[in-house]
Amino acid sequence: MKRSRRYREIAERVDPLQVYPLEEAVTLLKSGRPTKFDQTVEVAVRLGVDPRKSDQMVRGAVSLPHGLGKTVRVIAFAEGAVADACKEAGAMEVGGEELAKKIEDGWTDFDIVIAHPAMMRVVGKLGRTLGPQGKMPSPKSGTVTPNAAQAVTEFMAGKVEFRVDSGGNVHVPVGKASFSSHKLAENATAFLDFIMTLRPPAARGAYLRNITVSTTMGPGLKVAYSH
Repeated sequence: MKRSRRYREIAERVDPLQVYPLEEAVTLLKSGRPTKFDQTVEVAVRLGVDPRKSDQMVRGAVSLPHGLGKTVRVIAFAEGAVADACKEAGAMEVGGEELAKKIEDGWTDFDIVIAHPAMMRVVGKLGRTLGPQGKMPSPKSGTVTPNAAQAVTEFMAGKVEFRVDSGGNVHVPVGKASFSSHKLAENATAFLDFIMTLRPPAARGAYLRNITVSTTMGPGLKVAYSH
């Protein structure tokens, strides 16, 4: 694969075998030549779990102290006073059967789906559409909740939903390259602190096997974390 000049410049300055302090790693990634867009900074964690086993599934949502630096498009399934509160909180679309029909007809221009528990009778049939996109609401991720309006506010402010993939990895955006290295490190640490609390009792051996941080167009750097 042909790499960009920016990628190669950063890769030449780092040791692929070295484990960097978080803030130092982010500073290195930010040091390359400017790009035409504000790159996303992502943390990837290899977990010591077997996601094929239901008792080792790791899934949740965490509020990052400095947000994500982007507009998060949130929709909500709610009715009555809860629907009004969700609209006031900033949800781009709020509804019930008519919103489900819109999604079934192919509309997916949103990032997060919030649902009041009473609306799961409507949302449940969207599993085939929302599931493969990772957008199906769930109590574990905080997206099915009686406090739907509060959830809308939190996700729009930078709360991040995540789940382990089939390879035991979790990928989470922690901000933009325009953030200070300190803020990016604090966001990443908040995520890592939270994922430590989700360690399944059935998991054996090392839980955080490997942690890397990268930008959209940069190499991945191994980083250290102490809980």
